[in-house]
Amino acid sequence: MPVRDQKTMSNLPPLAERMRPENPEDFVGQQHLFGSGKPLQSVLQDDNLLHSMILWGPPGTGKTSFAHLLSKSAKRKFFALSASDTGIKSVREILEIARDMINTHQPSPILFLDEIHRFSKSQQDSLLSGVEKGIISLIGATTENPSFEINKALLSRCRVYRFEEPGKEDLITLLEKVIKKDPQLSSQNLVLKETDFILRYSGGDIRRLLNALEAVSQFSEKGEKGEIEISNENCMRVLQEHFPAYDKDGDQHYDLVSAMIKSIRGSDPDAALYWMFRMLHGGEDPVFICRRLIISASEDIGLANPNALLLATSCLDAVRNIGIPECEITMSQCVIYLASSPKSNSAYVARNKAKKLVREMNEHQVPLHLRNATSKIVKDLGYGKDYLYPHNYKDHFVKQHYLPEQLKGLKLYEAADNPTESKMNERLKKWWSNNPKK
Repeated sequence: MPVRDQKTMSNLPPLAERMRPENPEDFVGQQHLFGSGKPLQSVLQDDNLLHSMILWGPPGTGKTSFAHLLSKSAKRKFFALSASDTGIKSVREILEIARDMINTHQPSPILFLDEIHRFSKSQQDSLLSGVEKGIISLIGATTENPSFEINKALLSRCRVYRFEEPGKEDLITLLEKVIKKDPQLSSQNLVLKETDFILRYSGGDIRRLLNALEAVSQFSEKGEKGEIEISNENCMRVLQEHFPAYDKDGDQHYDLVSAMIKSIRGSDPDAALYWMFRMLHGGEDPVFICRRLIISASEDIGLANPNALLLATSCLDAVRNIGIPECEITMSQCVIYLASSPKSNSAYVARNKAKKLVREMNEHQVPLHLRNATSKIVKDLGYGKDYLYPHNYKDHFVKQHYLPEQLKGLKLYEAADNPTESKMNERLKKWWSNNPKK
């Protein structure tokens, strides 16, 4: 495959870098942030509105581009670091510079910290005082959910802005614009014939989309009229094989497994299988998926079909013993079974009630008759006195109190309406009928 003007092109920055937005209107999508009167557009237009913030979104949605624009428009010093290749020392040096600037009545500087989620808790703590006292304005960029990856204290001092994946029409408009505007591509007579493959290949990542476009322009043969077709066939040939944009350490790691679990909960085996294989195709660890299936077996199916938990735990054992690709059969069997099972979250609801109760009321003592009389001293104090051993009674049951006196009558478990739990509930009612605790 011929490569044209490779020497000249190698001296150019990548297309994605060449096409960084020069003003808010150039952003693809993100109108909720950069439309007229929207928050980040206002920050770019008025330095007095600058504040510490966390930019959260998938790769290639414009977080770094916003920092690029801010560095040009801000009327203050701008520092840029990446958490993947820097540490506390660099941050402390910037904070010292910032303090000196404040002491000499200069505007506080901006610190753009890319991949802030890669900073440990102690590293994030080093930013706290600077942000809290207004010594710096922190702009942190992350692909991870800030609720999980950013310290609560630091997060409370920042506003979070969500960057969304651009829509199909936005991406097509961008391709058309880039082909016309970029000096290198505009001279190559590119014809945008089809976009399905290249858009799928990008996975909504603008950087990946533009890198793919540049690769196709470089490694495609010209047609009879001297044009280079951006077609599905041409893109497939150049880019070889489409791999879904799945980051098993990023947001999609959680988004796709959430979709699988919700599909199981909603009793849709087809959707559950689809999301599971999306994860497997993207390189997800099958053990991680199986652990989520075990959770679903208890949370969403629970006592309506206790065998679901047995099958899910057996599935994990099988995956560890067999491995990919054969374990995919076992995993498919498990997903179909879970999705097709009757559902009950009664155990999950009871668990939540119990946790809430313990958080609010954890001072009650264990009744004396439930304590072990491990010595004569505690036995004389009444430990174990009047305890009734259920196995000594008919049906291995005897009525007695098992809760603290203050909690008599407490009911945490409510049986769901399914055959298995209905039988359990009938048994409980029979045992505890006319019981004073009720």
